[in-house]
Amino acid sequence: MSSQSSVAPEELFPLGPDSLTWKYFGDNRIFLTAPWSGAMQNMHPKLGAAVEEHSRFFDERWQRLNRSTYPIEGVVYDGDRAPQTGAEVRDYHRDIKGVDKHGRRYHALDPDVFYWAHATFFMGIVNFAEHFAGGLTEADKQQLYDEHVDWYRMYGVSMRPVPRSWEDFQDYWDDMCRNVLEDNKATRDVLDLGSLDHPFFLPIPEAVWPALRPVVATVYTWLTVGMFDEPVRKRMGYRWTLADRIAFKGVAAASSMTSGIVTRYLPERMMLHPRAMAALDRARGKIPADAPLPQTPRMFAPPVDEWDSPRHYNPYRAECPVGRVQRPIGTGSSS
Repeated sequence: MSSQSSVAPEELFPLGPDSLTWKYFGDNRIFLTAPWSGAMQNMHPKLGAAVEEHSRFFDERWQRLNRSTYPIEGVVYDGDRAPQTGAEVRDYHRDIKGVDKHGRRYHALDPDVFYWAHATFFMGIVNFAEHFAGGLTEADKQQLYDEHVDWYRMYGVSMRPVPRSWEDFQDYWDDMCRNVLEDNKATRDVLDLGSLDHPFFLPIPEAVWPALRPVVATVYTWLTVGMFDEPVRKRMGYRWTLADRIAFKGVAAASSMTSGIVTRYLPERMMLHPRAMAALDRARGKIPADAPLPQTPRMFAPPVDEWDSPRHYNPYRAECPVGRVQRPIGTGSSS
């Protein structure tokens, strides 16, 4: 099975500052949708099996989340370098394959599997903008869909699974939610937010975290269930009452109302992912077009015993031998 696309380099169109994807994907508030995206990805039978059998995500949840966002954001924001970033992300998945407990073969670069992961990122943008950032018109959704196709080309993989239009995508998404996705361990692990380690990179006292964690877990889980399509809620056994629907609309309305205030008064660099901020700086001429791309802080590097693994983005691989790599105390790493 080949994962390569026949798209020629000159046919690649990296997204730029005029795109809606640039407007939303780099906004740090999109992390509100992170558990939703992770759960939806893992509900794909083959992707869930790959996570169960190959991933150590749940041993280093905060590190992996903060590490992975850099290349993933880069496929949107790296401009002329986006195809290279996309190829790197693709290649991290080359040797992730096997046979699951039901005897089904899987490969992370199976075109249907790889596209599904991308589809959840795209729909994560739609959910974020729709519920928490002022809403979207139907024309906005159409534009975001067209942009997501150009975005997906950056990976250099088969375009076969990509629906031909926004309308076709909606049918595809509905079919996946109703007929393909499954309740599995990998998904339940994503939704098990009650076991979150202390977020050591945030200014939250460790002594406060045990009391704060249940609140964070409850709110995040509730928001995640609210973003699920109804067939997904039913499959996962969640009830979504009229009171939930009313409350969720209220939270969304309040978030959208305050969105303009937040973006007006908070520093832009606090609001945006570093890869997105650097892209804006390049577009505005504040830094050279070929300026080095921001990389994840060293504290989020992979576990020591996986420092050289080709499955990990690790910008420090060449600098520090495995035996000398150290993590900050209290990071929650299993290594």
